[in-house]
Amino acid sequence: MTAKINLQEFARRRKELMAMMEPNSIAIIPAAEEKTRSRDTLYSYRQDSDFYYLCGFPEPEAVIVLIPGREHGEFVLFVRERNRQKEIWDGYRQGPEGAIENYGADDAFPIDDIDEILPGLLESRERVYYSLGRDAGFDQQIMTWINTLRAQARSGAIPPGELQDLDHFLHDMRLFKSATEAKLMRTAGDISAQAHIRAMQFCRPGQYEHQLEAEIHHEFAKSGARNPAYSTIVGSGANGCILHYIENDHKMKNGDLVLIDAGCEYDMYAGDITRTFPVNGKFSDEQKAVYNVVLDAQLQAIDAVKPGNHWNHPHEIAVRVLTAGLIELGLLQGDLDELIEKQAYSDFYMHRTGHWLGLDVHDVGDYKVEGQWRVLEPGMCLTVEPGIYIAPDNENVDEKWRGIGIRIEDDVLVTAEGCEVLTAAVPKSVEEIEDLMDREKGW
Repeated sequence: MTAKINLQEFARRRKELMAMMEPNSIAIIPAAEEKTRSRDTLYSYRQDSDFYYLCGFPEPEAVIVLIPGREHGEFVLFVRERNRQKEIWDGYRQGPEGAIENYGADDAFPIDDIDEILPGLLESRERVYYSLGRDAGFDQQIMTWINTLRAQARSGAIPPGELQDLDHFLHDMRLFKSATEAKLMRTAGDISAQAHIRAMQFCRPGQYEHQLEAEIHHEFAKSGARNPAYSTIVGSGANGCILHYIENDHKMKNGDLVLIDAGCEYDMYAGDITRTFPVNGKFSDEQKAVYNVVLDAQLQAIDAVKPGNHWNHPHEIAVRVLTAGLIELGLLQGDLDELIEKQAYSDFYMHRTGHWLGLDVHDVGDYKVEGQWRVLEPGMCLTVEPGIYIAPDNENVDEKWRGIGIRIEDDVLVTAEGCEVLTAAVPKSVEEIEDLMDREKGW
């Protein structure tokens, strides 16, 4: 399996972030909270992406404190103490000692002592960097610590005078993937691709959508990616026209298409692939016609992913190709430019052509800078995912088109020369898909 992010890279990230902070400042980043699933059971824990990006520490009830220039060390971690009884029930804990030894903390303290220790770290710091508004409970804790210092002002305590949002600096860093991150995302893409291939090979009329979902998740887990990066979409027939369909409980019918949007999470990094294919392995003429319009739009949009082009360039190309295709199919009538200007295509294509990808499936990073679309640069990673969705109740089109929903999505890394498609292993031409699903070949 691909090597994980090492301590040196985490340290480099912290150093880069602290270099952007104003002098005499402090940054505070809490871990994700555990979430209740039902009564006394919890969802499987997943660390907050910002927190993980800066240190890799995997446990809840933890707080990163970064203090540039601190004599006794700039990287402080508050974590749960070791507790034999709780570890018997819930698993091993690193404790403060493990936080220092295994995660590179300069100092580590028990999380239960944070109310006594953190005000002292805040004292005399002019500015606090913190992502205000994300966690109301922790927002209140921050203000409590600051107010503790304010109450001691007559005794000489100097509280911070300013709170500043941390997201702008941190999320801009996360937008640019390192070489190691790119390797992890290739692996996530490869595993996700194999899962889609497996689903195509397994698919038969009469099966249920959740059976394909099970095949996909099995492939993820056996390949080292225990969890999907998001809720898997398996929408057959008209369900493919529901963008975020996740019920996955319908029986798949002969003659229908099935749209699968699924990606694994590998070492915290997301894959994100969509493929649409016929349940019976053979496209009808109408399905093939719509599919080839979407594929053409996707291929041309991917060609536009290169340094110097702006973020919206692939979307603009996809919209033009899709609109022209809709005219050719008779689903729209009129002048191409006028239809684009009026967004007439939005009845059939109502989302954008992609999003940033990384530690989060809809990853962080500004799409515009000073009101202008962001220019693509090497290291950025995005999805390219045009689609056409013809609602089953759309009486403005011939009945033969109704209920066809098609999306094709790949993960694309911007390189110095152009781009790299990280998920290219999954077939996506009509001929490749039909060949892969050919029952007579005895795969």
